[in-house]
Amino acid sequence: MSSRFRETLRKRLLFATAIGFGLATVSAQDLTPRAYVVTPVGSNAITVAYSFLDGSVFTDPTVPVTDFKVRYHAQLLSYSRSLGLLGRSAMVTATLPYAVGSFRALVTGVDTQAYRSGLADARFRCSINLRGGRAMRVDEFPNWHERTIIGTSLTVVAPTGQYDPARLVNPGLHRWAVKPELGFSRRSGHWTLDLYGGVWFFGANGAYFPGTSTREQAPVAAGEAHLGYQVRPRFWFSADGNFWTGGRTTIDDIKNADLQRNSRIGATVSIPLDRHQSVKFSYSRGAYIAIGGDYQNLSAAWQYSWIGRPR
Repeated sequence: MSSRFRETLRKRLLFATAIGFGLATVSAQDLTPRAYVVTPVGSNAITVAYSFLDGSVFTDPTVPVTDFKVRYHAQLLSYSRSLGLLGRSAMVTATLPYAVGSFRALVTGVDTQAYRSGLADARFRCSINLRGGRAMRVDEFPNWHERTIIGTSLTVVAPTGQYDPARLVNPGLHRWAVKPELGFSRRSGHWTLDLYGGVWFFGANGAYFPGTSTREQAPVAAGEAHLGYQVRPRFWFSADGNFWTGGRTTIDDIKNADLQRNSRIGATVSIPLDRHQSVKFSYSRGAYIAIGGDYQNLSAAWQYSWIGRPR
């Protein structure tokens, strides 16, 4: 095996590993019901979440990498605040993740393992409801009835995570990523249908392994669908699904055969504990995975919310 082939193989293996580890922070695999929910101006929420992912990674079939297994844990701390923007309901959210992952694969028949932990890339999201979600004070909110909501959002992932170009595996991806999205929500009785569509755009990583290469990635188009049922206020569950395609990568002008066409299905339930606290549980798995991570994902989150000053 030539040294050039070994280097190319290691770079492609890193791409596959980046799929596994980087998804803790930026992913077309998002399954987020009620992403455009309307809340009174001045609403705040702190969320502490834990996510466990376990499964296989399907790589470029031309690369001799087999039995690729990934297991990682992600802890996330988020803060959200509702505000009025141009008379419409808007929300800003900041999320800081910490990831711990182990990876194992057979590379040309040789058992290869890696373990990493550290801060992953921070995520920021700003959304605004363009129709059906005007900005409201808390005393106006009880008289409002949810019907049709159309919203838009912009998610930005900043390269703030731990990254060492001399290492094959890193919690951070050392690049910017942005996702503009359009969302639609329709409420009828206890039922709610959510539909979202957006595109991820990625900046280049100019310090790709071993630190002198440049990795680029084509945009990824992603869509989500959620069918939810509200038992009572803040107590709801939903069936979730998504699909994404694109994301072919280039390393030093060499294109990889790693076009993604994948989908996931899952379910989510949110349960209020008292006036300020609630918990949310979700489960998802790969429905169809061509290239990328075929994971089972189990998540739990605790949220504390308030209006105005914390109580």
